[in-house]
Amino acid sequence: MKRYNITVNGRTYDVAVEEAGQGSAPVSAPVAATPVAAPTAAPAPSVEGTAINSPMPGTVLDVKVKVGDTVENGTPIIVLEAMKMENDVVATKAGKIASINVKKGDSLESGALIAVIQ
Repeated sequence: MKRYNITVNGRTYDVAVEEAGQGSAPVSAPVAATPVAAPTAAPAPSVEGTAINSPMPGTVLDVKVKVGDTVENGTPIIVLEAMKMENDVVATKAGKIASINVKKGDSLESGALIAVIQ
């Protein structure tokens, strides 16, 4: 028997799988999946300001600013590749970059925190 953790729709299950080989008998009853608690991520540091979130899933190709930079409304923050297209994710207000929460090469989900502007 081999044991695996399988995640389906955000819920993790611990399952046991028997290898079928020469001369092995079929399993008479299926093994019930046992839910396993999903690991929890550490809370993100609290920084007040305006959050810039990813508008779509994609890969970070470039980070255009660093913490402490002053930006204007519309200034590119990162370049995000989605569906083989490069998209600039821009500042939604003028201010100072309080935090950058991504790095080049990161894979982002839609809504992921990219940066905070104060």
